[in-house]
Amino acid sequence: MSHTGRLAATAFSALAAIALAASPALGAVNVKTAPTATFSGASVTVSGGNFSGLGNTPAFGQVTVQGFAYYNCFNPGGNFVPGQNPVAAQSGTSPLVELQTTKNGRATIPPITATVTQPATPTAQAVGCGGNGGTAWAVVFDRLEATSAHVDVFQSGNLVYATDFTK
Repeated sequence: MSHTGRLAATAFSALAAIALAASPALGAVNVKTAPTATFSGASVTVSGGNFSGLGNTPAFGQVTVQGFAYYNCFNPGGNFVPGQNPVAAQSGTSPLVELQTTKNGRATIPPITATVTQPATPTAQAVGCGGNGGTAWAVVFDRLEATSAHVDVFQSGNLVYATDFTK
């Protein structure tokens, strides 16, 4: 084999070894049933699912949510006007929560909740108050709404499952 051929074979072997070393964590877990997400106001709770192939090593889940904050406006005359533009809320992330395991490397996600929080008060213009949203308008917080969630499951520091939910 030529020198170039040996280099190519060595490079291919090294890449194959890296790929094989990285794949067991993702390949070992089987999703029998996907988890579900429940949206309630500013919060999302992810739970359930049926995972196998986890062995005896603990696995942990974490939920991250995004959503919107809604505001109302009061014009210079003191009249109420609903804001026209929702504003991005501060995303929320749950702590890592250990999955509930049963025998033979099976696990389910216990209820894990994450909540969006109110951002800094936006300007009247950002909220869409009338009259060009001048500084004479007062902006008043109304409510938060979570609109999407992402769940990750980790085992031994490796991501073994991830999925997204939308309202």
